[in-house]
Amino acid sequence: MQYFPDTAILIQFAIATFVIAITPGPDMTLFVGRALTNGRAAGMACMMGAMTGILIHTAMVSLGLSALIVASPQAFLVLKVFGAGYLLWLAWQAIRRGSAFSPENAGGKQRSLFENWATGLGINLLNPKIILFFMTFLPQFVATSDPHAPGKLFVLGLLFIPLSLPVTIPMVIAADGFSKLLRKTPTVTRVLDYLFAGVFSAFALKILTAQAR
Repeated sequence: MQYFPDTAILIQFAIATFVIAITPGPDMTLFVGRALTNGRAAGMACMMGAMTGILIHTAMVSLGLSALIVASPQAFLVLKVFGAGYLLWLAWQAIRRGSAFSPENAGGKQRSLFENWATGLGINLLNPKIILFFMTFLPQFVATSDPHAPGKLFVLGLLFIPLSLPVTIPMVIAADGFSKLLRKTPTVTRVLDYLFAGVFSAFALKILTAQAR
């Protein structure tokens, strides 16, 4: 149990994780939107893709790779551009074709679970703010002098997933039921298309303005 933080640290970490989980972000927007398009399974697949991304970010922090990326202005710039570009592409798709909220899409072409998983993974990995978040959030709960610090960082990163699921899963489930109501109101769903695009565009702007230091 040398890599497992003590109870006091775990309680603090759990509270912080809950607060973070209920804060809307591009990941959550994608989960809910995809659940409205293809149902709960699609939303869950996107969510699992993002959780896979969290595992990768956690491993990077533990190994020090994230610090290397953030320390390199060129690498950080490339990551910001790709991440923001990906979000803007999703926003454009929402305007051009109708987003996940569009009722006609709900009964149309279904994306595979793998495609949904890959989308969730991509939007998570291409967000440099998540790298910054894990680099600044996780170390707060581990002493720098602790010889087992890398292992504890990895354990905390793993715990972030089950601690956040009680918040994210109900939102995805609720979205699936809400979609039935939205299909009866085409005007409202189109307004939500623009809202969806606006939110993702805002997240793209935040990513582009993220500072490495």
